[in-house]
Amino acid sequence: MKTLKSRQDFERVFTQGKRYNHPLIRLTVSRTTHEGDPYRVAFVAAKRLGNAVLRNRSKRVLRETLRSCPPLPLGYELILFATAQTSTASPSDMTRALIKLLQRAGLYE
Repeated sequence: MKTLKSRQDFERVFTQGKRYNHPLIRLTVSRTTHEGDPYRVAFVAAKRLGNAVLRNRSKRVLRETLRSCPPLPLGYELILFATAQTSTASPSDMTRALIKLLQRAGLYE
């Protein structure tokens, strides 16, 4: 899994991407600039969620949730946002929420 790192990449995904919300996760999806590129992901936890320990835990939960999902198709860039419920949700609830969002985005059948 490759990560989005540059500010330009983030801005492009925000402006061109489509947003999907769930109480446990928020997702922004955009096509990559080159077809066939592997998908890239960023994990975001805002400061309003709490201290650094809570934000890091939320990002770890998001990473593990994405790993437990079936493989994603090539050519997409994703930004996963943690919510207030992310750090306390069960792994199975998180996986179901992410799969539901990815289905709404058209990445899964």
